[in-house]
Amino acid sequence: QVQLVESGGGLVQPGGSLRLSCAGSGFTWEYYAIGWFRQAPGQEREGVSGISSIDGSTYYADSVKGRFTISRDNAKNTVYLQMNSLKPEDTGVYYCGATIDDYAPLDYYGMEYWGKGTLVTVSS
Repeated sequence: QVQLVESGGGLVQPGGSLRLSCAGSGFTWEYYAIGWFRQAPGQEREGVSGISSIDGSTYYADSVKGRFTISRDNAKNTVYLQMNSLKPEDTGVYYCGATIDDYAPLDYYGMEYWGKGTLVTVSS
């Protein structure tokens, strides 16, 4: 059974940090690129960051460049998203997705598997 499970969300003050985790099972993890997406209330899901499987290339939305860092540990079937200098506009449900297309880890329509999400709230 394929599973992607996100964790690490919570309430944090502006300027604070969180580290999200995405753990996968039930598929050949090392062959898949992983993307992080977020969805704020009333808005569409948007790509935040992605990481390829072949060479670990990373991708970031302009809104998070310099603040977020994505990494993967294939021994643990886990991808991490380190989020620093958080802003209220970073608030939303964060989802991870997996795609076999290694060059499109932020292509929403290309994701084969999705997790159920973890809520991040940035507020004072």
